[in-house]
Amino acid sequence: MGMNVASSSGGGGRRSRRKPVMAEINVTPMVDVMLVLLIIFMVSAPLLTVGVPLDLPQTQAKSIEQDQKPLQLSVDIKGKIYINDTEVAINEVVAKLKAITDARGGAEERIYMRADKKADYGTVARVMGLLSRAGFKRLALVTEVEQGS
Repeated sequence: MGMNVASSSGGGGRRSRRKPVMAEINVTPMVDVMLVLLIIFMVSAPLLTVGVPLDLPQTQAKSIEQDQKPLQLSVDIKGKIYINDTEVAINEVVAKLKAITDARGGAEERIYMRADKKADYGTVARVMGLLSRAGFKRLALVTEVEQGS
């Protein structure tokens, strides 16, 4: 009887030993995930670029030959709008251009748009949108010849 009691208490018999707790972190899966993410970002980053800094007012394009004085629309650095050399308010641009183009050849006449390279892009885009909405489809952006070419 004494023997059964001793073996059931577990004092002298087999003891179930647990494996010691592993205190190390396995970083291999994390490194694998990070390398996959790095490759994905390296491939997709060039596709996400919205714009490249360019100096648009200077190009190597040749000038267009024309027999009559061109119709010029200008936007200066302060956001003022000019038709040829006359200052015009933005809400009068379409009406004045229609009056001029009706006398010269209709909405099919080419309009040369000149904008200072430091002019507000929003103003330039707004003027271009007004012209497009009014039916002027032949809009040319004027630039200077690139220096050093």
